[in-house]
Amino acid sequence: MPRRGVSLSKGARAGIVLISFAAAIGLILFGIFGYLRSSPDVVTATQSTSQPNTVNLVMQVDGAVGVGAHPNWVGYWVQDANGVWHQTTLVKVPVNTNVHVTVYEYDSGGALRNPEWAKVSGVSGGQVNLNGTEDAIVNPNSPGNGIAHTFVIPGLNVTVPLYGVNGSVKNFCQTGPCNLSEAHTTTSFAFFSGSSVHSYHWQCFVPCGLGYLEGNGGPMQSLGNMAGFFEVVK
Repeated sequence: MPRRGVSLSKGARAGIVLISFAAAIGLILFGIFGYLRSSPDVVTATQSTSQPNTVNLVMQVDGAVGVGAHPNWVGYWVQDANGVWHQTTLVKVPVNTNVHVTVYEYDSGGALRNPEWAKVSGVSGGQVNLNGTEDAIVNPNSPGNGIAHTFVIPGLNVTVPLYGVNGSVKNFCQTGPCNLSEAHTTTSFAFFSGSSVHSYHWQCFVPCGLGYLEGNGGPMQSLGNMAGFFEVVK
């Protein structure tokens, strides 16, 4: 005679459902806390010692960050008040403050899909200082260099194109954090943080996610790489 399957009581079935549900919740929480544990550092801009209502922010863009789960991804490093570099895109600045930014760009560049990305906007004086020269438009068609990335805070209308390094130079930085003895460009500019507490999303708009559709995946969408937040605080 064929064996009958074991029949579970309603209580047993309910227990199995509850255990399965608890396991699922546990996996979700594990993922959330894992993300929080791996979230990039937050760096506070350094108060200027020579100019009132001004903070200084020093950053670098590297073709390969050299650390973390994706060491070969492009991304930012940000320097803290003690001169220590942090691989992050999370920054705090005060309200009603001029934010003076210096970006060392170590990645190679190229032609732009959209010429609007070459235009400067939202910065003090309407210009950036690129390697010692004031510019309102950065030429994306310069042979061997071009635009590597853009520094854009849409909520503050800030757009700054970052001029690239010639990829054929002998002292090209391989992994971050890079140092000033390696090939780079230097872009300086300032913007006003605004009069209210707010979290501003910022990112690069030049597709630089190598290996992803249209270059818009991977580092382009990841905190610590080419997307982040400026926290304007009191």
